[in-house]
Amino acid sequence: MSHFGSYDERVKNFDWKISENELGYKEGDPINIGWYCTDRICEMGKADKPALIWEGPTGNEKRYTYNDLRLTSNTIGSFLRSLGIKNEDRVCLFMDKIPELYLGFLGILKIGAIAQPLFSAFGDESLFIRLENAQTKAIITQKKHAPKIRKIIDKMPWLEHIIIVDQDPAKPLQEREVSFNLDEAPKVETFDIFPTYAESPSVLHYTSGTTGQPKGVKHVHASLISQYLTAKWVLDLHDDDIYWCTADPGWVTGTSYGIIGAFSNGVTQCILDAGFSADNWYRFIEKHKVSVWYSAPTAIRSLMKAGDDVVKRYNLSSLRHLASVGEPLNSEAVIWSEKVFGKPFLDTYWQTETGCMVITNFPDMKIKPGSMGKGFPGIIATVVDPETYEPFEESGKMGLIAIKPGWPSMMRTYWNNEETYQKKFVNGWYIPGDRSSIDNEGYFWFVGRDDDVINTGGHLVSPFEVESALLEHEAVAESAVVAKPDFVNMEVVKAFVTLKPGFTASKELDLQIMNFVRKKLSPLAMPQEIEFVETLPKTRSGKIMRRILHAKEWGEEIGDTSTLEED
Repeated sequence: MSHFGSYDERVKNFDWKISENELGYKEGDPINIGWYCTDRICEMGKADKPALIWEGPTGNEKRYTYNDLRLTSNTIGSFLRSLGIKNEDRVCLFMDKIPELYLGFLGILKIGAIAQPLFSAFGDESLFIRLENAQTKAIITQKKHAPKIRKIIDKMPWLEHIIIVDQDPAKPLQEREVSFNLDEAPKVETFDIFPTYAESPSVLHYTSGTTGQPKGVKHVHASLISQYLTAKWVLDLHDDDIYWCTADPGWVTGTSYGIIGAFSNGVTQCILDAGFSADNWYRFIEKHKVSVWYSAPTAIRSLMKAGDDVVKRYNLSSLRHLASVGEPLNSEAVIWSEKVFGKPFLDTYWQTETGCMVITNFPDMKIKPGSMGKGFPGIIATVVDPETYEPFEESGKMGLIAIKPGWPSMMRTYWNNEETYQKKFVNGWYIPGDRSSIDNEGYFWFVGRDDDVINTGGHLVSPFEVESALLEHEAVAESAVVAKPDFVNMEVVKAFVTLKPGFTASKELDLQIMNFVRKKLSPLAMPQEIEFVETLPKTRSGKIMRRILHAKEWGEEIGDTSTLEED
């Protein structure tokens, strides 16, 4: 039972002012997320409290108090200013889960610049598309990722600074590169934080679409009001918790709840920057006495696959509250976690565009394994008819999830793409693009995406982006990309490919094409299977019908094929 009161009480008495009052914020005041996550916590008397415990691949550790967070973010902010970075300039974070990623995020916000976190496994093409769209002025990275940037530097005149945080002093820097070593830089005690306001831009996160390029989701500093309270109530954060969010800040969960939600609540957060294995994760929980754990269904299913015996080798009694995000949490995973951890994982539903949890299981609610839960207090969510966009009168009908706009962390636009942004709002509702039903007790049950976007292990992959990359391979004539069922990741990428004359299907070509995509885009976007075909199903106007290929993979009815071109 949460000590924050029951779900029904919370809904009845809800107002976002609850969050504003706790944060000491009044409408019209300056609001800077960097300050709220560091200086404010120090002013509350928690300067010496552990804020960040980081563990690297070899078991090496770094620890930071809230005062360290304050000083290091000041130091990074000061360095960026010295390079001429101003408010609203875009600064990309392109690193593994090292401390500089978390501290850099706060430093960027303190100077009023816009943080643009990107997943460090992205290849040069994925990186270029996103940096070009944002016209990014500086990128903070590691020497291991610098070659990807060097490969595309000539195409990016607007990118003025490549900041390398672990440069080898013996090696020369290349064009536009500058070295910055946080451990050696003199700490900045007093710092003039840029006065950002509620609507000042804060974070630019990129998400995949069905067609066209990835979209830059613009968030503002007022998002803190939603992120602080949802983290406190849904993740049930207490002052003495040791919290672990397994998400990478290249994705929205890793910033909303792996940085902002945790630090604005003043809790101690652990970060594991090492490869996944059940032993590794359980050892980490035992060692740091993790009490609140926020993870993803993919990871939970991988732990299930590793078996129950591994769990018994570790003392996981510190775990108090478990939650999950990124894709539907299947009921088997909830039942399994109750069996092995003595606690269910509580599913939470939201997306890059919402900035915070919008439909969720609350700590004191009855858990229905497989359900997403109910709307967070203050969030009006329903299911609407896909034709009329009117809410269904009766329960149990499958339709589109719809949310009343106006919560503090809702995206403010898609970067340089206002037209697509406006299309997300229909009949007074924000439409996330997911299908669901609601049962007679008000619980939401996820059905699937309403488009072709592939959700592989909680990471959204654009079929269009993968198809475009495939077409750049010398052997590929045409390509179509769909989701294929997978036990651990729910879905993985499958490509159907027709070959140009002179090329023959083979295992070697298969692997060559896979690696070609992996290098260009990312390991997530790489097809796990390539099927070489003679022709692809097309409409009479020549548009490839992914729907037919998807239906075959999933054993579904193919449906109306009247627009299919004749053989």
